Parts: sequence; structure tokens; C-alpha cells
Amino acid sequence: MALYHVMVAPNGARRQKTDHPALPLTEAELARVAQLCQAAGATALHLHVRDDEGRHSLDAGRYRGALAAVAETAPGMAVQITTESAGIYTPDDQFACLQALRPSAASISIREMAQAPEVAARVYAHCAEAGTEVQHILYGPGCLAQLRIWYDTGVVATTMRDAIFVLGQYVPPLLAHPDAVAQVAVDAAALDLRWSLCAFGRAEQACLLAAIAAGGNVRVGFENNIETQNGRPLADNAASVAALIEAASAAGHTLQRSPA
Repeated sequence: MALYHVMVAPNGARRQKTDHPALPLTEAELARVAQLCQAAGATALHLHVRDDEGRHSLDAGRYRGALAAVAETAPGMAVQITTESAGIYTPDDQFACLQALRPSAASISIREMAQAPEVAARVYAHCAEAGTEVQHILYGPGCLAQLRIWYDTGVVATTMRDAIFVLGQYVPPLLAHPDAVAQVAVDAAALDLRWSLCAFGRAEQACLLAAIAAGGNVRVGFENNIETQNGRPLADNAASVAALIEAASAAGHTLQRSPA
């Protein structure tokens, strides 16, 4: 049976409280969710911040405030910021956020960086210099091929081997299926990646259990799914974390409670 870590992604860039009333948007809400999810077993938080209207933001000041609030309520919890564009920001904007914040960890989309290769080179060089732990966001074969090229050409340091595979998507709606996990494991091994998985839709838990069994880590939360497997609303992010850990334990897997 497998050892695994759990990261929670409590809000993402798109959902609003009209989608689920327990979706955290404010600094205080994010801090409270971090506390509850840490208690439930999550060792890391994938952090999105929003502006005053609830829209996705890469504002460094908002990130600093949220990071400080989470550190206070969930001490010891690892926090990874997102640089996701959400169709709003350019690679230059994403680079500016990383420069201003110099975070300890950040997720960066290969697909988005590939839109501006000259910026991508600066982004990855900056992260190497700043000591930012990069997690590559991989949406499919094209992302894998690009990452391989960037390893071969030196754009991405060969030491940057952390990646998250995304099953499914928001638009057009595409729900994840656990049958796809076997190929993910093969792809991760081919590039010698330390990999995690997230999955859209009510099959999220089944996909994540398959990932754990295949040797991956997992990211769970309202960014990707707000329903139980039978289509009922989950109570909150902590309930999602707890349900996954309970199911993984029943399958014989062991949760690692220290940061990855």
C-alpha cells in the first residue's frame, strides 16, 4: 500500500459563493479553511486570492495578507501560490507576481508559459534563483512534450521535477475519470516526475484514490469539485479532505502528515 500527501485547493479562480456558500474568498475565510483542512489531514494549501469583487487576482499584496493569515491559523502548513492566468493575466503579469512575492512555492502552467517562451525562460530562472519550489501544471500530452523540450534545452532546471496532472476541465465542461490515471503514472515515470493529481467533478475521489495507489500525491478541494460521488453537495473543504483520507485509509494507504 502507498504513502501519500494531501494538498487542499479550497477555491480556485472561477467558482463563487453562488456555486457553494462555503467557498472561501476572503483572507479570513481562507485562513479558517486552512486551519480546518490542516486538522483534517491536509499538509499543504494551494492558494488563490480574489479582489474585492471576488475575481481572480495575482496581486502580491493580497497574497502577502493571505499568506500571513494562513501562517497564523495553520502554523506549519505549506502554502503554494498559483500563477494561473484564468484568461485574465499574461505571462508577463505572472512573472511580475513571482518577482514581487518570491514565494516559497508556486504552481506554474506549462501551457500558459509556452505562450511567451522568452518570458518562460526568465520565470524559471527567477524561481531557481529565489528558491521557489515550482510545481508544473500539466493538462495533457502537449504540456509533457513542452516540458521535455525545456528540460533538454535548459529552460527549466532538471531539478524542477514536481508536477500536478489535471484531469478534466472547467470549459468546456469535462469530468475526470479514474481510467485516465494509469497513463498519468506512465507519463510521470517517463519524465521522472514527483507527481500529484487533481480531478474535476464528482469522480474526484475515485481519481485521487487511483493516483495514490499508483504512487502519486493528491490535491483535493472546491477548486475542482464541490459534490460527493452521488452528487450531493459537500459540506465544506474540510469534509472533502476528511472523506478522501477516510477512503484512502480504508484502502490501506498511509497519510503522511509532515510536509512533502
